[in-house]
Amino acid sequence: MAEYKLLLPSMGEGVMEATVINWLYNEGDTVQEDDSVVEIATDKVDSDVPTPVSGKIVKILIQKDEIAKVGEPIAILEIASENTSENITSEEPKTEIAATPEVEIVAELEKPLQVTSSTPQDFSGEIYLSPLVKSIAQQENISENELKSISGTGLEGRITKEDILAFVANRRNHEIKTEEKVKETTPVQKISNSPTLPLSTGDEIIQMDRVRKLIADAMINSKKTAPHVTSFIESDVTNVVKWRTKHKDAFEKREGQKLTFMPIFVKAVVKAIQDFPLINISVDGDKIIKKKNINIGMATALPDGNLIVPVIKNADQLSLSGLAKAINDLAYRARNKKLKPEDTQGATYTISNIGSFGNLMGTPIIPQPQVAILAIGAIVKKPAVLETKDGDVIAVRQKMFMSHSYDHRVVDGSLGGMFLKHVHDYLENWDLDTEI
Repeated sequence: MAEYKLLLPSMGEGVMEATVINWLYNEGDTVQEDDSVVEIATDKVDSDVPTPVSGKIVKILIQKDEIAKVGEPIAILEIASENTSENITSEEPKTEIAATPEVEIVAELEKPLQVTSSTPQDFSGEIYLSPLVKSIAQQENISENELKSISGTGLEGRITKEDILAFVANRRNHEIKTEEKVKETTPVQKISNSPTLPLSTGDEIIQMDRVRKLIADAMINSKKTAPHVTSFIESDVTNVVKWRTKHKDAFEKREGQKLTFMPIFVKAVVKAIQDFPLINISVDGDKIIKKKNINIGMATALPDGNLIVPVIKNADQLSLSGLAKAINDLAYRARNKKLKPEDTQGATYTISNIGSFGNLMGTPIIPQPQVAILAIGAIVKKPAVLETKDGDVIAVRQKMFMSHSYDHRVVDGSLGGMFLKHVHDYLENWDLDTEI
């Protein structure tokens, strides 16, 4: 028999570490090649790490809620000696991705910490914090100045979980001593253990899962960061509906997949971004970063009710057919937990198709660090006034609302409104002879 070191695989550009969420097997268990053995979380996505060999897990090196570096051994397997040599280093395993929103992944703590209600801390980014360390800092309401006072023992002086927990313990000891002094002169008050909100008979308390907490944090952060403004417009997309009806059957027969409205929406948005490139930006303090690539995020609802935003990279370089294939592929892999970390990175503008839920319009929240997002409502038949050479007539048309939310720090109403109007114009004037 021989030892096989299972390494933490590379999970995309810029991802250097991950937090172990849960081991799917215990020490002593036998696993087969390609079995997923551990669930991990990065600052982008969740992953299941499979083993590229069959064997028995003899030692788990990184425990639940601990952090591993990319390329670091996380477990040791015992395998047949004829397959490999002693102390062999594993090949980089493939990862299967569990769908999560394009938000910061924060690992659950090893034990629940008793904390008082407070506003989560925001950090400038001057100090590198792993997801777990940042989570502890936010829950314990540790300020950035306090973090700077901690001497990190990790790589390049980084603050580790042990460093911050030691800081928390020391601070709590100080608080306890202070409280004991106060108790000598202050009457003891009874602390209620009842919930903050009153409950009625039959009410049910549902604890948010980790992903829902992350989404909530991301939405709050976006509202705190960017002053949101939303513009609305109603578009006549009759030509778009006619064109899709004409081509959808032939496209499905030729490509083996459906032709949805999304590729058309993406094409119109890409053209509008090319007209107004200052929509395709990010804000870094008092600097504006103008993005070269046009990467379109598409908000995708998941079967468990959560949300993820896979990204169509270089959407301006794809044809309608290419967009349709990319969109179908990303949507399928998102709903079946097959996305790769890089599939959720690098979006420069996002589209949310709320019309798929029957909604007419909405006010979407900007996914940071982007500065704008478009919500597309349901397409419905409506009577509309049309101008003809013989005068105005009323006709049944296919109409749709679009809502454009943008960051008023850098996008004024004129830019945000003109961008939306150009998307509207491209859709209303869709050429029925467009090739697919």
